[in-house]
Amino acid sequence: MKIWIDADACPVAIREILFRTAERLRIETTLVANQSIAIAKSAFIRRVTVRDGADIADDRIVELMQRGDLVITSDIPLASRVVEKEGVAISPRGELFDDKSVHERLAARNLMEQFRSAGFETGGPKPLSQKDVQTFANQLDRSLTRLLQRNKADH
Repeated sequence: MKIWIDADACPVAIREILFRTAERLRIETTLVANQSIAIAKSAFIRRVTVRDGADIADDRIVELMQRGDLVITSDIPLASRVVEKEGVAISPRGELFDDKSVHERLAARNLMEQFRSAGFETGGPKPLSQKDVQTFANQLDRSLTRLLQRNKADH
């Protein structure tokens, strides 16, 4: 099991939690971005820099990830692709994407896109709060516990 981070839009506070988790649990963690992102010095943390362009980082994550891997992303289409490939996706705010929730979020995203293209102001996401960071840390812990138990049962 590996952790993949859609790093271009991942907040620093969330990356720091993931760096500590990678070290503590000795899990290979890879940041994928189209720009150079600072990473902690660790045998378990690496980065992959892709060329700039729409969905290039997303495509690389989906290409490299395996069934049972964990992907951190706020990108709903990427989360959908991860779930289709039998991975687990969590947003930086701690939302767990599963088969049902990811399709609901895709529908809501598409509706908001239609509103924006019609000229409506929809606003952006609110800033990440300390409560969001805590929700993420809790969801990360629950998800990793499940994935690690599943890996032990499979081996």
